[in-house]
Amino acid sequence: MPLRTAVFLRRKRGRGAGRCGVALPPRRAEVFPGGISCMNGEGIRGHAAMLGANVMWGLMSPLAKYAMNTGAVTPMTITELRVAGAMVLFWTASLFGRRERVAPRDLLRLFAASLLAIVFNQGCFIFGVGLSSPVDASVITTSMPLLAMVFAALFLKEPVTGKKIAGIAAGALGALLLVLGGHSETGRTAGGAYVWGDVLVLLAQCSYALYIVLFKDFVTRYSPVTIMKWMFTFAFLCVTPFAGAGAVAVDWNALAPPVLGAVAFIVAGGTFLSYVLVVVGQKRLRPTVAGMYNYVQPVVASVVAVCWGMDTFDTVKAAAVALVFGGVYLVTVSPGRTERKASRRNGAMLRRG
Repeated sequence: MPLRTAVFLRRKRGRGAGRCGVALPPRRAEVFPGGISCMNGEGIRGHAAMLGANVMWGLMSPLAKYAMNTGAVTPMTITELRVAGAMVLFWTASLFGRRERVAPRDLLRLFAASLLAIVFNQGCFIFGVGLSSPVDASVITTSMPLLAMVFAALFLKEPVTGKKIAGIAAGALGALLLVLGGHSETGRTAGGAYVWGDVLVLLAQCSYALYIVLFKDFVTRYSPVTIMKWMFTFAFLCVTPFAGAGAVAVDWNALAPPVLGAVAFIVAGGTFLSYVLVVVGQKRLRPTVAGMYNYVQPVVASVVAVCWGMDTFDTVKAAAVALVFGGVYLVTVSPGRTERKASRRNGAMLRRG
């Protein structure tokens, strides 16, 4: 290689460029199509945050099922406890940080965001877990990146490639296989409870995917604590009229310590801490990379549920998992609009050099 060319390439790849030859913002970790990972300290923290959040969400499915199987708490009671507990924790955390004034117009947007990200998402998910199985619920949650990609194409005009279409088709086939063919005849004939449970969990993923796409830019205006304290406050006002009486009527002194521990983890870990970690991860990783950590949830839930004897993992579930995972992989390796622009820009710079 000529000396001038070598010097030029070293300058081009300077401080702001990753090993994959694409210019990167300082202190940013990215994973690009092709599997090349550019990692630094900030990226490691982002990956650790998303891993921790999804591990806790994976644990939440079997723990919620365990608590509801005792008959001591209902799905609405758990939803009320999650919302009320997270609201108190976020308002408490806001006392130790910088105070932010939220414009009245933005409060209306936060109310709409709370409906999608909390009220509909958590309500449908908890009811769905109560009717379905922990493994099925966690497998269906892996469809969220696929749904987000569809909504991004509709609302944000993200490019739709052949890989994305194939991935969406594979994911949809996996979800249908799980919903329609993954249960025993007794499960389907007993009022279709399993099917309705799977549908509710899928609706929860649709709600959260819409929130991610529609409020993608808005959530950067304020700190994570400020956004979450208002979102959970609005969610509390919406949920309490329907679930408040049930939460008050629970005889907490009569509950066994394991049930109390499960409920405490659902509130503090599966809601408050996981929402904090997700924001940390979203700031340091691209949405496609962050969404890949949804794969952790069915793995964790399957291991826990099978170990506890709450569920089995048969060949139909394995086929559904393979289809969903394969679909999400095809979508995530397909470059988005920003990546395509960056690739064309860097290619033009190299050709000019």
